[in-house]
Amino acid sequence: MRALGHRRWFARLGRAMVPADRVVGRLTGGRIVALGLRELPSMLLTTTGRKTGQPRTQPLLYVRDGDGYVVIGSNWGQQRQPAWALNLIAEPRATVTVGGQQIPVWAHHVTGEERERLLARLLAMWPAYETYRQRAGDRELMVFRLTPAG
Repeated sequence: MRALGHRRWFARLGRAMVPADRVVGRLTGGRIVALGLRELPSMLLTTTGRKTGQPRTQPLLYVRDGDGYVVIGSNWGQQRQPAWALNLIAEPRATVTVGGQQIPVWAHHVTGEERERLLARLLAMWPAYETYRQRAGDRELMVFRLTPAG
C-alpha cells in the first residue's frame, strides 16, 4: 500500500473515495476509517467551517506524539491547502474520533524544528507525503499537533 501512495492514480482514487470513507467512518463511529486499512492509523477530524460555521468532518492519517496526534495538510499533493487545515487556523478547537472514541482537541500549527521532527515521523508512516510535497510545488504542507483539550 505504501508503494502505491506515490502514484498519481492512487491520489485521484483516494480523493474520489473520501466521501465514501467519511460515511463509513460515521456509520462505524470512527472504528473504520481509511477504507479499513488497519496498518494505517486513521481518524476522523471534525472542524468548524470557517465560512459556514458548520461541522466539517475529514478522514485523515495521523501519528501519535505523546498524548496528541499529528496530521498533515497534504491534500493529495494539490496546489491548494485543504479546507480542514484552513478551518483549524480560523478555529483551533476541533474533535477527533479515533477507534470509536471522540476526543476534543486544540490544534497547533507547527513550524520550524518541531515541524521538521513531526514531518519525519509522518513520512516514516506514509512515505507518499514526500511525493505530495513535491506535487504541491511552492505550497508548504501544513503540519498540526492536535492536543486533547481536557
